[in-house]
Amino acid sequence: MPLLTCTAILELALAEARKCEPSPTAFCVGCVLAVPWPDDHSQPLILSTGYSRELPGNTHAEANALAKLKALTLPQLQSLFPGPTAPPIDEILPRVDVYTTMEPCSVRTSGLSPCADALIAVGVRRCFIGVGEPPDFVECEGAQKLKDAGIEVIWVAGLEEECLKVARRGHDEK
Repeated sequence: MPLLTCTAILELALAEARKCEPSPTAFCVGCVLAVPWPDDHSQPLILSTGYSRELPGNTHAEANALAKLKALTLPQLQSLFPGPTAPPIDEILPRVDVYTTMEPCSVRTSGLSPCADALIAVGVRRCFIGVGEPPDFVECEGAQKLKDAGIEVIWVAGLEEECLKVARRGHDEK
């Protein structure tokens, strides 16, 4: 099987975003959490996915993917990792790469915890971003918050227009 590229994984995140119920007051975002295992030259393992409003409570894509990863049972985790035993989640999280169609939020108008803060709290390694969050609702500084926390931020070129088009489904034309 050919090695999944960051663009190919971001396209999986776009497929997640397309599952999102459109809203005129929020973006449709998709997220994939992956980890190269056992080393940085290995095929990335897809650990979990998420999209905006997938789980109850006005949830965002990155928060949903993290919640689903943390909820994996030992047998589910074992099925993801080759070898005799799955590593503990605390060993996995610092090696996780986040692929998100839009910059993780730095502020929530709902008052809920921002996705950038959640990613920082679990200590992910890198964040691949399809497009920056436009100022439709708030001024986002998620990428900068991640960088300030020591998380590598990588802007993926080539899918910006598609990520923004999917994100704004359900919005009046701007």
